[in-house]
Amino acid sequence: YTYVPGTCKEQIWQKDLPVYLPLGIEIMATGALPRRIVKETQRLIAEPVAGISATPYADNLRYFAVAIEGPGDSPYERGIFQLELFLPADYPMAPPKVRFLTKIYHPNVDKLGRICLDILKDKWSPALQIRTVLLSIQALLSAPNPDDPLDNNVAEVWKKNEPEALKRAREFTETFAMKNTSTST
Repeated sequence: YTYVPGTCKEQIWQKDLPVYLPLGIEIMATGALPRRIVKETQRLIAEPVAGISATPYADNLRYFAVAIEGPGDSPYERGIFQLELFLPADYPMAPPKVRFLTKIYHPNVDKLGRICLDILKDKWSPALQIRTVLLSIQALLSAPNPDDPLDNNVAEVWKKNEPEALKRAREFTETFAMKNTSTST
């Protein structure tokens, strides 16, 4: 790796491929990243997805801090949900590990933040990318699936009393995923 300091970002070259990472991220001398991860990281930063940010951790470029905006016309609207994403050693043959750090009321997310999403399990394909996973999670916020739940209690409320489930989801969003906009004097 060659390390080229820049003005706003530092540029890291792997072979002939530049990767732009936020200022301050250093490459660990002990573990070269596979070209696939370098390319995906480069694309995520160069071509961000609307409503999603994913930034690799400075001390381990396989870990990403992720923020997903709650989709409009959903109970998660105006919320910013923090997640963590990890690329295991056998990525892309195995899916990334992703979990919510922000508490959320959703039938497909349990209390530990684990996510029930087919592409994170049996429907994973090496053709999928980090970007695809994050877009799928954002779509899951728009269309919860109580018929394939990870949190059975939330799923039961969703099935039996959807207005109550939506109300609880909005309350969780307001409590845990929205910045306090009030100002104190």
